[in-house]
Amino acid sequence: VQLQASGGGLVQAGGSLRLSCAASGRTFNRYSMGWFRQAPGKEREFVAAISSSGIDTKYADSVKGRFTISRNYAKNTVSLQMNSLKPEDTAVYYCAAGSGATLSVFPLNYDFWGQGTQVTVSS
Repeated sequence: VQLQASGGGLVQAGGSLRLSCAASGRTFNRYSMGWFRQAPGKEREFVAAISSSGIDTKYADSVKGRFTISRNYAKNTVSLQMNSLKPEDTAVYYCAAGSGATLSVFPLNYDFWGQGTQVTVSS
């Protein structure tokens, strides 16, 4: 699976962005999908994940209620709608695909990664 993330940019605090991750290959629906982010000098951290069926989702406490993850099987895409953005959301955002049976918050449990897209939130 090859992943291509897009949609990042510069936005003011309180604004919104929608990230998209396009997946190649015919096995997209077999993978759970996740979004992670990494700020300068910090470790990569979990943001959100969605199961292969699209039924189950999981969010980091820091984004719960503000971010929404979804997937489109017809387009082989997974999206992250980010509302009420804060300066602390500034990071490079990565999408990832994992073959595990449960939604994981650990990067090591994801098999494929996109190249990342920069999100900058100004105060």
